[in-house]
Amino acid sequence: MSMKTGSYIMHASIVAMTGTVMVAGVDAAENYPLRPVRLIVPFAPGAAQDIMGRMVAQRLTEAWGQQVVVDNRAGAGSNIGVEMATRAQPDGYTLLFSNEAMAINATLTKNRAFDPLRDLTPVSMIVINPRVFVANPSVPASNIKDLLALARAKPGSIRYGSSGIGTGPHLAAALLSSMAKVEMIHVPYKGVAPAITDVLAGQIQMIASTVSSAMPQIQSGKLKPLAVTTSKRSAALPNVPTVAESGVPGYEATAWSMLMVPAGTPKVLLARIHESTLRVLENADVRKRFAADGGEATSSTGEQAAKFLREEIQRWAKVIQEAGVRAE
Repeated sequence: MSMKTGSYIMHASIVAMTGTVMVAGVDAAENYPLRPVRLIVPFAPGAAQDIMGRMVAQRLTEAWGQQVVVDNRAGAGSNIGVEMATRAQPDGYTLLFSNEAMAINATLTKNRAFDPLRDLTPVSMIVINPRVFVANPSVPASNIKDLLALARAKPGSIRYGSSGIGTGPHLAAALLSSMAKVEMIHVPYKGVAPAITDVLAGQIQMIASTVSSAMPQIQSGKLKPLAVTTSKRSAALPNVPTVAESGVPGYEATAWSMLMVPAGTPKVLLARIHESTLRVLENADVRKRFAADGGEATSSTGEQAAKFLREEIQRWAKVIQEAGVRAE
């Protein structure tokens, strides 16, 4: 057999093998999933992130005919659950329901064993939620502009709560303080509920809460909404202006959720998961449920989600540095 003939046969064999792999990959995607899928939610049961994650899990279960099981792995500001996802097999059977804590922790948490940009692959954005600055009704301010005037007149007189150092509520207020160049005092709590309780009691003046957590007290008149933190008004609070409208142009501090998989997940499976996720986000009931909490269902390509994550990491790194935030 000549070298030319041998080369031809080898080339033909490689082409045949490649074709077989491609067909196998397509079959794997079409038949996926063949067993239950785990959705890691790096927060406790009942948390806002858990509620949204379970909604997505339920819809994917219906779409796939296989159970999508929520696995709550709370702790270390979401780092425990995120790290678990990075260590999982990239076979399509482990998903991660991440949020802005991951972008904050990229700077705040030192000596991490993982890099979210390297070790995880975004599937799609899921939802973008505003926070809302709410105050005790006794505070003599009807909007953020008035509150900032109070803070300037008497530095340190405005105390704001959060669910802990380096959390979304903390950094949303730290960003406001930095951009408006006013001094406000941070009071961290172990969770948002006790922080809101102290705002209600007048122990502190304000918190940047999620809309869902604050809405019952807003509706009852026990909390006063000052501004929402997104670039546009929330459909859940249409009469409440944005911070940017209230004298701090360019301000934005969103809460968000993103679906991710371990890096190295085959592209055919990634495409299948992405397609199913987009259908979930097109569901009218899902969009209505997100909207009730002030959120907006937000689908994207994986590349768009990755770009968004990089930008969030860079943005919060700057805020953390300027505010001198240190992990607990």
